Amino acid sequence: MTDKTMTPEEVVGRLRSGMTLGIGGWGSRRKPMALVRALLRSEITDLTVVSYGGPDVGLLAAAGRIRKLVAAFVTLDSIPLEPHFRAARESGAFALTELDEAMFMWGLHAAANRLPFMPVRAGLGSDVMTVNPGLRTVTSPYEDGETFVAVPALRMDAAFVHLNRADRLGNGQYLGPDPYFDDLFCEAADTAYVSCEQLVDRFARDTAPQSLLVSRHSVTGVVETPNGAHFTSCVPDHDRDEPFQKMYATTPWPAFAERFLSGKSEDDYQQAVRAWHEELR
Repeated sequence: MTDKTMTPEEVVGRLRSGMTLGIGGWGSRRKPMALVRALLRSEITDLTVVSYGGPDVGLLAAAGRIRKLVAAFVTLDSIPLEPHFRAARESGAFALTELDEAMFMWGLHAAANRLPFMPVRAGLGSDVMTVNPGLRTVTSPYEDGETFVAVPALRMDAAFVHLNRADRLGNGQYLGPDPYFDDLFCEAADTAYVSCEQLVDRFARDTAPQSLLVSRHSVTGVVETPNGAHFTSCVPDHDRDEPFQKMYATTPWPAFAERFLSGKSEDDYQQAVRAWHEELR
């Protein structure tokens, strides 16, 4: 038995500038935002970020922490294009590798299975090959002789994911409608850190096995962070905070960062959010 519980600061203390960091979730859904905010309170920079991007990418881009981004999209869902990502990208603040969603998934699969690449049909005949001149094709060695895109493995030094429940050993459970690809992020990374809405001593006997998405063998640390996905959704625990997201998307970065990200802890952020909501009443 191994207790893998950590604080957000202990997780970030294991990272270094220049690393490749994978961030789970999807768009503005079940993102490990408390861990991202802890990262912003550190001096870590020059990151290669791998993500089905949402505000995780927006925050890190606005703060100047990204050297390269590998993504299929960067969206807030109800707001189609993440505005802080867009501003950083338009200014040429970082390099971008943009992949088809399926290509991205198979890149995670390749890394999780310790393969250098995965042959896929996705991307053939599209501009993804033009905007990514480094991509290569391979030919089937069998009678069909078919040509495939050789999607490179998306191997990462570390990964952050957020789940509804986790135990101290590193097993993680999702309770919402979609697992996204959090298990692949954990398996494709050298180290993986799971934040959760609630830490449990054990899962109920009637727990659906398929809901136990992340296994302890691929997890380095576990962090209990209630409301830690805010302002993204983590159903059924909480929906997306749409009013806050809209404010985030329309507020100049310096003003947003000063009010909500200048504190010394996640508690400071959560208190600032509650105070903002009180002002709306």
